[in-house]
This record gives sequence, structure tokens and C-alpha cells, in this order.
Amino acid sequence: MSQRPEEERLELADELAREAGELLLGFQSQGFEISKKGRVNLVTEADIAAEQFIVEGIRESFPEDAILAEEGGAEGGGASFKWVIDPLDGTTNYAHGYPCFCVSIGIELEGRVVAGVVYDPNRADCFMALRGDGAELNGRRIQVSRQDAVVDSLLCTGFSYGDEEIARNLELFNRVMLKARSVRRDGSAALDLCYVACGRFDGFWELSLHPWDVAAGSLIVEEAGGWVSRFDGGPVSIYDRECLATNGRIHGVLAELLLGL
Repeated sequence: MSQRPEEERLELADELAREAGELLLGFQSQGFEISKKGRVNLVTEADIAAEQFIVEGIRESFPEDAILAEEGGAEGGGASFKWVIDPLDGTTNYAHGYPCFCVSIGIELEGRVVAGVVYDPNRADCFMALRGDGAELNGRRIQVSRQDAVVDSLLCTGFSYGDEEIARNLELFNRVMLKARSVRRDGSAALDLCYVACGRFDGFWELSLHPWDVAAGSLIVEEAGGWVSRFDGGPVSIYDRECLATNGRIHGVLAELLLGL
């Protein structure tokens, strides 16, 4: 039986994410240049090299596909398939030697994410999902947790680089922290979403996100049985700036906390 087009692309995404992850580790061991694209927002030569490697791999196999990448922007608009790439999610962690970063590749078909890979090279963890086929971690099926009380939940959030967004999320952090078992802030939205998918976290929220932050991870959560929405519980797109992802059981209560209800 022949593969679906999205399956072929998922296989390539898996290969490219793993190889890009090894490239990132290589840069870490050899040293790399760091520059700024904002007051505190960093970009390294490793980000750029990993993205170039991924884009070249896509162009070689699927030259007609569109690409949206964090560092290089958009190209090839109008194609049915679009690759949404974060070559290094967690750049600040990476630059400081904190081992929490990943490569994230999501694949859209006609505007809907149908496949995604998130690869953590430090743990050799590869999260993967194909729409309708479930989610996997290193080839084994994963599911969200069954925790049904926020007070017993381990949650996660992330902070953007904008002062107003930081101030707003500090309010949300304080509000949720008083109701949950604990809240983490790891610095990689893609990994945070995958941790919800495999039950390491029970829920995650963040403001001021970009498509490449969530394209793969949000699908992985959904295919693991979780829920992904806006803070108000409505349908969310990867092009929205906010995201709430949970195991589904605590979704309504956590949404009410974030909305201040």
C-alpha cells in the first residue's frame, strides 16, 4: 500500500529533526556565535545552520512545498503543503548550556496541521504524530495524564520577551500557582506541549506564541488525547498568539483560572 503524502513528509521530518538535533549538539561542543534580535531575544549560528539544513532537505525532496521558518520567514506561498519549522526551540536555554531545547517541525495541508515531529537531542526523545493515527514517543504510543484536579496537577507556562506580555503572564502565573500543585517554566513551548502529551505535565498555557512554537506540539497533544484551545476554550489556530493545552480533564477549570472567573 502506498503512503499518503503526509506520511512521506513525516518520515522526512523525522530524519531531518534528528540530524538537525545532532548538529545542534555539535555546535554546543565546539562553541558558537550568539547575537541578539531584540533586547534579550537571542539567535545563534546554530539556529541558522540547523534551519538551513532542514530547509535544504525539504527543498531536495519536496521542492514545491511552502516553508515557514523562524529565522528565514516564509517562502513558496500557495502550495498545498507547508512546513512550519523551529530549528531550535529554547535558544536562550541552548546559549546558556541549559539542556532543554529541541527541533520542531510541523506540516500543514491546506492550512491544517497534519503531521509533526519534536526532537529533543539531549534525551534522544522523538515525539511524533500523524493526524488520525495517534502520537508516539520513540515509537511507543503516548497518552495524556488522567489527572482531574488542578490542585493535584503539575502545570507549565512560558514567558515572551515583551514587557506587557511578561507582566500579564506574571498575573496568570501567580493566580494559577496558588491553585495548582506546582508550575514550571522550562523555556521551550514545543517540549512543554509534548510533555503534556505524554503525561509529564497536566497542562500548559502561554501568550505571544508563534506558529513554529506550536505547530508540531499542538497536534501531538491532540493525537495523545488532549485538548488545545484559546484561553476562553474556543478553537485555536497555530497563528493565534495564545494557547491552552491540557489533558482535557482540567481544561475547563484551568481556562476559568486564566480568565479570572
